[in-house]
Amino acid sequence: MTATSRLQRYGLRAVTFAYLTGILVGPLALVFYRTFEDGFAAAWDALTTPETVNAFKLTLLIAAIAVPLNTVFGIACAIAIVRRRFPGKGLVNAFVDLPLALSPVVVGLALFLLYGRDGWFGFLGDHGIQVLFSLPSMVIATIFVSLPFVAREVVPTLREIGDEQEQAARTLGAGGWQTFWRITLPSIRWAVIYGVILTTARCLGEYGAVAVVSGRLQGQTETATLRVQERYESFDLAGAYAISIVLALLAIAVLLVMTIIRPKEETA
Repeated sequence: MTATSRLQRYGLRAVTFAYLTGILVGPLALVFYRTFEDGFAAAWDALTTPETVNAFKLTLLIAAIAVPLNTVFGIACAIAIVRRRFPGKGLVNAFVDLPLALSPVVVGLALFLLYGRDGWFGFLGDHGIQVLFSLPSMVIATIFVSLPFVAREVVPTLREIGDEQEQAARTLGAGGWQTFWRITLPSIRWAVIYGVILTTARCLGEYGAVAVVSGRLQGQTETATLRVQERYESFDLAGAYAISIVLALLAIAVLLVMTIIRPKEETA
C-alpha cells in the first residue's frame, strides 16, 4: 500500500470520526455531562416525580401498542407489495412512505381536523368516545409516523430471497400459514427485527404529531418527549437533561440487545 493510499484511508476515517463526533457523540456527551454536573441526586429527584414517572409509563404504553400493530401491518404490506398483484399496488407502495415525507406536525394537525368536533369522525365525541387529547389520538399519531419502517426493511429482503422455497412448500402440500411460519418468516426475521428496532426508536422519540393531539396535560397526556420540553421551558434544566438521558439510554439498550442476540441466532 502506497503512502498516498494510506493517507487517503486514514484521512477518510478521520473525517468520518470527526463528523460523527460533532453531530452525534458530542451533543450526547454534553447532555450526559450536564445531567450529572450537580451530582446524581438532582437527576434522580427529577426522574422520580409523579409527572415524570407517568410520562415514561405513557410513552412505553404507546410504544407497546404501536410497535406490534405496525409490525403486523409492515409484514403483511411487504408481502402484498412483493408477492401479490392487485390494482393500485403502485399507489400502496408509494403511500407507505407518506409518513416519511410529511412533517409530524402536519400529521398531528390532520388528525386534529379529522377527529375534531367538525371533522369526519367528530361524531364520536357526541357518543362519549374521547379521541383527541387522550391515549387513542396519541396512539394513532404514533402509529402513523412509525408505520413505514418494518415494511421498508422487509420489502427488499423478500425481493432478494425470491419465492422459490415458498413455491416448493406449496407444491409439497403446505398451506398458506404453514408456508409463512416455516419458510417466509424465518427468511425475513432479521429484516423484521431491524424494522421493529427502528419503529420502537421512532415511537419512543416521537414529539411533533403527539404534541398536537395530546393536549399536553401533565400527569395525563404528557409523554417523555413532551415532558422534556415542559421541564426545559420551566427552567428545570436538570429535569430536562435527565429525561433526555433516559430516552437516549433506552434507544441504546434496544441496539445492544439486538447486537447481543444476533450472533447467537446466526450460529444456532
